[in-house]
Amino acid sequence: MKKLAALFLVICMAVSVIGCGPSKSSQGTGNSDYRVAMITDSGDITDQSFNQTTYEACLEYCTENNIDFTYKKPDGDTDYARIAMIDVAVAEGYNIIVMPGYIFAPALVEVTYKYPDVKFIALDMTAGDIIAAAVGNKYYENPDAYEASDYYNVENTYCAVYQEEIPGYMAGYAAVKLGYRKLGFLGGQAVPAVMRYGFGYVQGINDAAKELGITDQIEVEYAYGGQFYGSTEVTAAMDTWYSQGTEIVFACGGGIFTSAAEAASKVGGKMIGVDSDQSPIIDAYGEGMTVTSAMKGLGATVKAMLDSIIVTNTWEEHVGKIENLGLVSGTDMDVNYVGLPEDTTQWNENFTVDDYHELVRKIYDGEITIDNSTEKMPEVSVKVNERQGSIM
Repeated sequence: MKKLAALFLVICMAVSVIGCGPSKSSQGTGNSDYRVAMITDSGDITDQSFNQTTYEACLEYCTENNIDFTYKKPDGDTDYARIAMIDVAVAEGYNIIVMPGYIFAPALVEVTYKYPDVKFIALDMTAGDIIAAAVGNKYYENPDAYEASDYYNVENTYCAVYQEEIPGYMAGYAAVKLGYRKLGFLGGQAVPAVMRYGFGYVQGINDAAKELGITDQIEVEYAYGGQFYGSTEVTAAMDTWYSQGTEIVFACGGGIFTSAAEAASKVGGKMIGVDSDQSPIIDAYGEGMTVTSAMKGLGATVKAMLDSIIVTNTWEEHVGKIENLGLVSGTDMDVNYVGLPEDTTQWNENFTVDDYHELVRKIYDGEITIDNSTEKMPEVSVKVNERQGSIM
């Protein structure tokens, strides 16, 4: 009965989508072999974050290549709702499914074997995300006992993760070069991706300070909130940071940035965004609040993977892999999978776009090395006030 009920719900949702009118954003006629559907996590395509970045990349690519494209928004923030929307998209004939974010890991485990003829592109999803979705908390007790490939279909699925330490480094380096001396890092939880952002940030701060000969002038507040959302308690902690002289905070971990933004708005403080160009969201709390953002190139990933399927026929080189993406060029910023937003970063005479390009080149060429370890705080010359445990 439960299976019948689930099937009935999927059919109803499909009928609902069709009944409400066309959901397609790009009605292509040039390539009838492929149809692309993007599933939002639970938010909308105007979230100015993962959903919007992924949607716009899919739409642009499919429009340029005359590919049929649509997006589906789940009716709730549940695995069941996300899986139902994938079911609907496949039932409507879409055979490339794009999923932005680790929150899709349970769906990936569920649907990739169910639909062997569909190609799945999962963004920012680690092996650990997949295993934990499949086996639960026991994964964390002995991570080495499991292989992600045992829990999803490697014949039709591609996953991308990102080298967070690189954009974290860039953001910290840029902040010091731009003139900030009292900096902060507010992480959500002490999970590897957040830690790589934070430890990269500290390394970038340190290297810029060394170049300027001002390591004795730099101080970094460093803490985790223990959650991926803002709260009155975290806001109160951020109030303390800003009132005691912190000039800029890199807030990294879902909605926890709202607490830093609320605190910054009271004193004219500054922030660094994460994952995507967050300036439209953060600047709603105060004009010009966002100095830069440490970004993952979801858009570049989408276009490269769609190209591998539709144009270059190189999908077999990527399928079944969980690729760790970073810099692929020292000169072409558009093809890199990590970086800073050139249009919205608040450049000045001390750190220009050209200076940023030179920084990218040095990292790409290996002149600058960034430690990606998460075992302990990097050894640096600047002062880091690392709070043990969560900030609350």
